[in-house]
Amino acid sequence: MKKRVFTFLVGGKAGEGVKKAGSVAAHLFASMGRQVFQMDDYQSLIRGGHNFSVISTSTGEITSHYMKANLVVALDARSYRLHQDHLVENGIMVFNSDEVEGGEGLGLPLKKEAEKYPRPELRVGVGAIAALVETLGFEKSRMHEVIKEEYPRDIENNIAYADKIYGLAKPKLGGKFSLRAGDGKLPILSGNEAIGLGAVAGGLDVYLGYPMTPSSPLLHFLAARAEDFGLTVVHPESEIAVANMAIGAAAAGARAMVGTSGGGFALMDEAFSLAGMTEIPLLCVLGSRPGPATGVPTYTEQGDLFFALNKGHGEFPRIVASPGSVKEAYYLAAEMLSLVWRFQTPGVLLTEKHLAESKMTVDFNVDEAHWSEPKIHAKGEYRRYLDTEDGISPLLFPPSKEIIKWNSYEHDEAGITTERAEIIAQMHDKRQRKSEAIRGHLKDLKTVNEYGENGVLILTYGSTTMSVLEALRAGGIEARVVQPIFLDPLPTWELERHIGRAPVVVEQSRAGQFANLLREKVGFEPRAVIKRYDGRPFDPVELAAQIKGVI
Repeated sequence: MKKRVFTFLVGGKAGEGVKKAGSVAAHLFASMGRQVFQMDDYQSLIRGGHNFSVISTSTGEITSHYMKANLVVALDARSYRLHQDHLVENGIMVFNSDEVEGGEGLGLPLKKEAEKYPRPELRVGVGAIAALVETLGFEKSRMHEVIKEEYPRDIENNIAYADKIYGLAKPKLGGKFSLRAGDGKLPILSGNEAIGLGAVAGGLDVYLGYPMTPSSPLLHFLAARAEDFGLTVVHPESEIAVANMAIGAAAAGARAMVGTSGGGFALMDEAFSLAGMTEIPLLCVLGSRPGPATGVPTYTEQGDLFFALNKGHGEFPRIVASPGSVKEAYYLAAEMLSLVWRFQTPGVLLTEKHLAESKMTVDFNVDEAHWSEPKIHAKGEYRRYLDTEDGISPLLFPPSKEIIKWNSYEHDEAGITTERAEIIAQMHDKRQRKSEAIRGHLKDLKTVNEYGENGVLILTYGSTTMSVLEALRAGGIEARVVQPIFLDPLPTWELERHIGRAPVVVEQSRAGQFANLLREKVGFEPRAVIKRYDGRPFDPVELAAQIKGVI
């Protein structure tokens, strides 16, 4: 593992350009044709506190970061203390000698040198890149190219500062680590970016969101590119407004998607149920974080699984799916948009901060995304809730000479309010047939990913899949990993093939929600449930040791 993966960690205060330095390092590795995984750890603070970015890179596939780093750059004293133990054998610690006295490693006057230029607090992150470039043995001219591309503001001062740090680092760091180039440069995307691009490829017209980590970057990404994508992107006053505006947009024929986290999704409960009754196609992106209430806003967890599966009051069909990689997030966003429009029902694209905000190199065909094609009324008298064999009624949108009546009250086929017992039962049955149609349709789709053929059976889902796959590589473990992509309906027809085996379940939930779902729906009795619920994603090396411990 040490030979296969190189890891760079940079830490400092919020406002010192830590995340930017991590992003620049990731793009530097990608420019070498190497594969990259970047994880950002940050507190819910604009200034101060402690932030760090971990970038692991390899010439082969890599699906998670490693906390043990070959090079750590600590921009302040706290980062030095917290990351002293995050070095691999023969790893290097570079620290800010203006804040740390007598530290082990290489001290550089990062702050003192930065104060010679305007906005010194934003300059020290450039120093981290200078130390990295020198450690990798790159020429100064290569560093200048990186700075010009990645730090376009105040280029002259950035280059002057970087040159000074580069020169000070050269005697001890010069070419300490030499990395082999990879096979070809790949784009780097976060999960949120992949979801946004996938939804656009699937026909998205309108995106609405109220900022809430970890879904806020999805709003920012789509808003910045709304004109290029031909999108309407709206930031309403609350999550309640977000959901209701999306329902209104969909009733007018616009493919709408909303994004939020647990607390915001709770506020959307009534609107989600409204979409169920009115049979509105509504796609909700739910980015999980530790909860309940405010929880820990900027960290990761899978505690919202049952929340997503049981969203809304009353009985109506819904579709819940969770991507296991950034690449899959692209395809699944388009697939989910297609499904909610095909079946005219709300759906949840469930993810977590670890996937939503982490970045990795991806290789996919943008043209393979599904395009939503709903059933449209052709001619004759229009009945919005026409009782069909599969429960799916044709859609019609304004402008039209026909009366189009969407109704939140129970209704007849024409959408007229009713309290007649036989019609209430009829509409219940109609909506239930859509549930059966959804299951039938999913049986023709890929609903489960399977990796490996032999060894222990491991069941996982969502972003934890990335951690599990990297743990198997790190630990040299032979296993068969089964990851359901869809969680409601759960593809029991695929999972039942593994009945009789006692799997290891890996998830980020204190209550073991995923393991309980598998017990209830499939009948699995796990030999062990490996859980992490401290807001941090699994480290592959630690997870590998846990898996070995139970097999």
